[in-house]
Amino acid sequence: MRFAGYAALFDRVDQGGDLVRPGAFARAVAAGPGGVPLLWQHDPRRPIGRIEHLSEDTRGLRVIARLSDASGTAREAGALLREGAVAGLSFGYRVRAARGASPRALADLDLVEISLVTLPMQPGARVHLVTEE
Repeated sequence: MRFAGYAALFDRVDQGGDLVRPGAFARAVAAGPGGVPLLWQHDPRRPIGRIEHLSEDTRGLRVIARLSDASGTAREAGALLREGAVAGLSFGYRVRAARGASPRALADLDLVEISLVTLPMQPGARVHLVTEE
């Protein structure tokens, strides 16, 4: 199963009081998706597949990912995704550069992971396409 969506939306304050600025993921995009794990609910012990595509567009950080057939957790995540019970995306990061305090504008980030989640910090960060290929 593959899915596409946005793990981050630019210039929208999230529930933690941060907003991500365009270009914040430039280094991760330039490096390619190979080094970014796809996790279930931010749990590093529960990888569920791989990121196939990362890009920034005018909306945010666009992601295309494939769930693993070999992982029971990925099969469970896929079933929940298929049923619409889970559709949130989120990302783990380290801040390299930010401005302000409320909201904090995140200008440069180390992208650590992308997760399929139940409750994303940015409510609009969602899966928008699921395919069975």
